[in-house]
Amino acid sequence: MEKRVFGSKNQILADVSNYKSLSVVVGATGVTATNGQGKKYIPAGTPVGGGDPFTNEQAVVTVTNTAEVAEGTKGVLMHDVVFDTGATTANGTLLYFGTVNEFRLEDTLTIVDEAKEALDGKVYFVKRNK
Repeated sequence: MEKRVFGSKNQILADVSNYKSLSVVVGATGVTATNGQGKKYIPAGTPVGGGDPFTNEQAVVTVTNTAEVAEGTKGVLMHDVVFDTGATTANGTLLYFGTVNEFRLEDTLTIVDEAKEALDGKVYFVKRNK
């Protein structure tokens, strides 16, 4: 029997009373990380974009945490997104306005400067004590 844990292990927001988010369809393109059960996943706080979820609720967003594609960043994932075995898409939550505490992100996740610049004025990144 497969054990499933729903929700994020940690809260990435620095200010939980002042943020805006919406549900999105997340694509598995380029995702190689695996969780403890061997499934592909994208950690909370990862910049995503590409598709436009503001005008099309079925638009697929993908990881934009590289200098080459960062200009298309629409926001960051509020929670880990786990893909079922063989799935090419999953549901996620896009943070498009708010403040993220970088000290609360997964240790292996580093946000590229180009993604931060694309989100300037929308999503702020701070480094505060957990």
